[in-house]
Amino acid sequence: MVDFAKAPVAKVVPKTTTLHGDTLNDPYAWLRDRESAEVIAYLEAENAYTEAVMADTKDLQDALYAEMLGRIKQTDLSVPYRKGDYWYYARTTEGRQYPIYCRSRELGSEGGEQILIDANAMAAGHDYFRIGVLAVSPNQNLLAYSTDVEGDEEYTLRVKDLRTGELLPTEIKRTYNTVRWAADNETLFYNVLDAAKRPYRVYRHRLGSTTPDVLVYEETDERFTLEVNETRDEAYLLLDSHSSTTSEVRLLRATDPEGEFEVLLPRVQDIEYAVEHHTNRFYVTINDTGRNFRLVTMAEADRSRERWRELIAHSADVLIEAVEPFADHVVIVQRSGGLRQLRIDTLGTGESHLVIFPEAAYTVYPVMNVEFRTNLLRFSYESFTTPASVFDYNMDTRERELKKQEEVLGGYDRTAYETERLFATAADGKQIPMALVYKRGMVRDGRNPTLLYGYGAYGINTEARFSSSRVSLLDRGFVYAIAQTRGGSDLGRPWHDDGKMLNKRNTFSDFIRCAEELIAQKITDSDHLAIEGGSAGGLLMGAVVTERPELFQAVLAHVPFVDVVNTMLDTSLPLTVGEFEEWGNPQEDRYYRYIRSYSPYDNTRPASYPHMLVTAGLNDPRVSYWEPAKWVARLRALKQDRNILLLKTNMGAGHFGASGRYDRLKEIAFEYSFLLKAVQTPKQP
Repeated sequence: MVDFAKAPVAKVVPKTTTLHGDTLNDPYAWLRDRESAEVIAYLEAENAYTEAVMADTKDLQDALYAEMLGRIKQTDLSVPYRKGDYWYYARTTEGRQYPIYCRSRELGSEGGEQILIDANAMAAGHDYFRIGVLAVSPNQNLLAYSTDVEGDEEYTLRVKDLRTGELLPTEIKRTYNTVRWAADNETLFYNVLDAAKRPYRVYRHRLGSTTPDVLVYEETDERFTLEVNETRDEAYLLLDSHSSTTSEVRLLRATDPEGEFEVLLPRVQDIEYAVEHHTNRFYVTINDTGRNFRLVTMAEADRSRERWRELIAHSADVLIEAVEPFADHVVIVQRSGGLRQLRIDTLGTGESHLVIFPEAAYTVYPVMNVEFRTNLLRFSYESFTTPASVFDYNMDTRERELKKQEEVLGGYDRTAYETERLFATAADGKQIPMALVYKRGMVRDGRNPTLLYGYGAYGINTEARFSSSRVSLLDRGFVYAIAQTRGGSDLGRPWHDDGKMLNKRNTFSDFIRCAEELIAQKITDSDHLAIEGGSAGGLLMGAVVTERPELFQAVLAHVPFVDVVNTMLDTSLPLTVGEFEEWGNPQEDRYYRYIRSYSPYDNTRPASYPHMLVTAGLNDPRVSYWEPAKWVARLRALKQDRNILLLKTNMGAGHFGASGRYDRLKEIAFEYSFLLKAVQTPKQP
């Protein structure tokens, strides 16, 4: 068992705040000072302790890493897509962490490849590296790209002349991840961050200009973020202002970069919409008649509501997620019964059909549909057992061509694994979907090691995705399950509404019911059940382990949002104001009472807890590192058991962990080693 005498002990510095008549105690608030040598030393001591506790798994980590690496085709090529005169693609090379982005006029031609960006060369000397945007100008002579070398999601924007390979003088810092070209090939529109790292302004930059960039629009409502986009036919540039519940779009013809952006539909609280364009009409998805959206069109020349044409009415059972117009077709990305669907409407004939998929649980989404005048829809399909597969689908003949399936080396056989869907019944009678995958022949003896994943926030869906790394768990007898709890939009927008604000506790109780159902079905028991979630899903982990610590054997909490009251009271932090529409504003008594009732940091109590691995990123702008650090410190002080409790902080990355593919595999190998160690280590009271 672990020598807890060597575990770091965070000092207690009394700090109290009075709010709504309550006294809030925050004895570890001092950990917020990331410039403090004492704070850094504490985080490094926690990392050293984590390494010491996990030292006996070093051989296992190496074995897992070798297994996972052995399934990956390290030298590989993405499916090329056509844009104008070029084919664009990315390739990876064995031993190199990052992709190389390329293009070629003729695929396979000797010496015809042009390297646009070699991310490996750019990443040299940096612990972290990520490409934000890659935007080729309409004439394909210029490339705008942005990079982040800290993990703090602040990108530096540059422009490369693809004819000469030279970098232009343009270098713009603190940009975010949306950039668009105007049709003149000389004008760029980009968004930048405010002090709270909210994308709030869009500027216009003209190449070669010696005057300051022009501020096009500033979003002054702190609930809203601002992005710059374009319609699929490249006719219009779009400024998209949106909060969690409300949106407003401004548009400008791409051929008129010096013009003024015009509001399409003025913002109305709790009304969201998105815009596309085809010929002389706008296609608008809008939730003005129901939470799941409808699809309408409006003429460019007359957008008055009485002249709108409704193409798809609102449905209580089908959520419209997105619309992608083509010259002769419209693709509707929708969701029904917890699964995404692709609906194809043929313009002119009015004919409509769904693309059919064979498996009980899967995910599908359109990818790289750059061409507008084509009858081919490209989409990616995957499931728990089917590796990511790119298809070209003929929207007229309904034939599909597999262009590429992720190659899984090492003898992977998808028929050796089985997928099923289960439902857990919530206290209010709602049916909570789950999807499971396991090695065929799994015996329901109630003792299978099981990993249950959950997220449940922001309307983000929990999908059945393939992972070649996960095979290492499945082959060791693990069952892997996802819980589509309320808080996501898996069953439509009302599913999200039932898991946010003053309904947030439904997310936690749904997850607990899913865990109980896995036990009732004799798939596992509380001595073999591990759970996993990150960010808002890390809040889910904290809430359920605080409420029902005896139900779980192990917890993986990635960058968990667990200090909810303090974070939501601090409007200087990234995301806070915009989050009021997801969690509520604790300055209001009713929201404070509700948030206070579940915030893990505030509700940690003397109890016996499961084995736990908690991760953090020192540069994380979304969930500040001190949230997991403070939570672990409080858990150490209050827990009444001898079970494993580890804090692992990535000192050179942010919210998403390691950026290089080999480094990421090492992180997964470490986490899987913890899980395997935890399910084999009896909990000690």
